[in-house]
Amino acid sequence: MNAVRAGAWVGWLIGVVTAAVAVGVGELAAAFVRPAAAPVIAVGNRLITLTPSGLRRSAIESTGTNDKPLLILGIYVLLALFGALIGSLALHRVIFGLAGVALLAAFGAYCAATADAGRPSDVVPTLVGAAAAAVVLVALVHLARQYQNAPLDNEGHGPDAAAPQAGADRRRFLFGAAGAAAVAAVAGFGGRATQSARYGVSAQRAALTLPGGGTAPVPRGADLGKSGVPWRTPNALFYRIDRALEVPQIAPTDWTLTIDGLVEHPLTLNYHELLSRELVDRWITLCCVSNPVGGELVSNALFRGVRLADVLREAGLSDSADELLMTGADGTTIGAPAKVVTDGREALLAVAMNGVPLPLEHGFPVRVVVPGLYGYVSACKWVQHIEATTFAARRAFWVENGWAPHPELRLESRIDRPSSGELLPVGRTVAVAGVAWDQHVGVSRVEVQVDYGPWQPARLAAVPSADTWRQWVLPWAPPRAGSYVLRVRAVDARGRVQDPTVRPVFPSGASGYHAVTVRAGT
Repeated sequence: MNAVRAGAWVGWLIGVVTAAVAVGVGELAAAFVRPAAAPVIAVGNRLITLTPSGLRRSAIESTGTNDKPLLILGIYVLLALFGALIGSLALHRVIFGLAGVALLAAFGAYCAATADAGRPSDVVPTLVGAAAAAVVLVALVHLARQYQNAPLDNEGHGPDAAAPQAGADRRRFLFGAAGAAAVAAVAGFGGRATQSARYGVSAQRAALTLPGGGTAPVPRGADLGKSGVPWRTPNALFYRIDRALEVPQIAPTDWTLTIDGLVEHPLTLNYHELLSRELVDRWITLCCVSNPVGGELVSNALFRGVRLADVLREAGLSDSADELLMTGADGTTIGAPAKVVTDGREALLAVAMNGVPLPLEHGFPVRVVVPGLYGYVSACKWVQHIEATTFAARRAFWVENGWAPHPELRLESRIDRPSSGELLPVGRTVAVAGVAWDQHVGVSRVEVQVDYGPWQPARLAAVPSADTWRQWVLPWAPPRAGSYVLRVRAVDARGRVQDPTVRPVFPSGASGYHAVTVRAGT
């Protein structure tokens, strides 16, 4: 076989284009299987579960809600690098390059077949994409070797571009690579568009008319308007933490919920049957266990749905069941304490959020919402199955990864305004404001401390129930120029003061007082 004389860029180009074809054709094939079977999505979903829990936590803590886009970007980068290696090897011996493609296909098929909520047919897009990539690899290597066989230039470094035959061979190779890249782009973007057209449910969601009223107004006095953070979180700004790289697309007509396990009467409901039950509207604040002190992974919204406790009573929940193992369409399992869900609080099978059907990324068509619990032990999106079981018998996904199975939601408070580093006018009154929450218990008092001096009581907003956060405000005027440390703490409805102990989010939620440092000057 000929040595590489046209420069390393030829092999790199062949490999990157080959990888692009594998991805693009795989996306197109996924349009005839399902979006979650697209090669990059399937690999990403499996990598999430293969990644050690500690590394996964570190990634989430460092990237926040950008973890999914960064994971996808990382897969593309690694794929391009591996492709460049495959192309370089293929220029020496085609069989080496084909072996690399086969290795890539085997890993992709393994990920597709073993991902949570995976199906046997999910391997098809990866295999089809790999087959197309193999054809492109062989063709481009053939064109590259024609170019390599041209006469060397005067310095003996590579084909003489000035030679007519070398120029023609070079153009044929570049045109071939460009054509393959175009095929990859058309197949990829076309596949995505076809997936959206075939499986997207946005139009069906928009056409839904749910029983009941529209968006309830913000309760009088609940929004003080001082913190810059609205009491009702708009759907587009509501925090999102889940494992779904591809948001499940479930048509209401296709949705069912099965409740089984330790129940007297296993029950299966469809969407119409769920909506035929009594629907209630409840203001509920949800908080992620990964929310750091002063963090933004907490939001408040009006949820409409069916009381979960009523449905569980209909199924005949056994007293021996202490866990409700909920499974979403993305394969995530969430274990909620049965005792808490049925203790009288308004745990919902929610169908609407702020007066409209649930947004796709927040669980459409149905999700579970339980006040007073962190999301990882309650807020199952795209819920399809609830198994009444025991914590001793079954462990949910996050618990298997080290998170506490029975966490207590921590009393927390946050300063939203002023922000850390903000310059304030000396002697002029400003609003120190924020929110505090202890869902299903309630907040009775909020206090602010300036430079570790005495705690000063803040004015509290009204709330419709103990299941929402509570806004607070304290007027304060910096007496002199300089820097100030502002801290906040809350007291719950039982008189318990917020825990000042500094703890990380893992394994059961962060604690400590939120503080900001501001400057005063002219």
